Amino acid sequence: MIGYVTLGTRDLAKAAAFYDALIIDGLGGSRFMEGDNHVAWMGPDPKQAGLGVMYPHDGKPATVGNGVMVALAVETPEKVDVLYKRALELGATDEGPAGPRGGGFYAGYFRDLDGNKLNVFCMTGEA
Repeated sequence: MIGYVTLGTRDLAKAAAFYDALIIDGLGGSRFMEGDNHVAWMGPDPKQAGLGVMYPHDGKPATVGNGVMVALAVETPEKVDVLYKRALELGATDEGPAGPRGGGFYAGYFRDLDGNKLNVFCMTGEA
């Protein structure tokens, strides 16, 4: 259903380095679009949703959307743990440590360098 998500940034170079480390190094994705005001990535499966960061088109400062969150899907709880830890090492702030959340949902929550909220998650199949 979702084709891609974009997040605003105040520093494109820093945001791009942060997401390169998470998406390219951590998820096996790749950059597929970039310009003076934006960078976008896709995962290893181009049929899945993409993620981009950009300077807002209206020229105003990027702000964080209250209640907005991007979830990055992975295959295993171990991969959740690795990417959650990597995000924090890259300067993200903790919004909830990686762990089971009930209903077979395993996730870790963090905010990127601009304050955008994300999580990395998997479904374990456990009730």
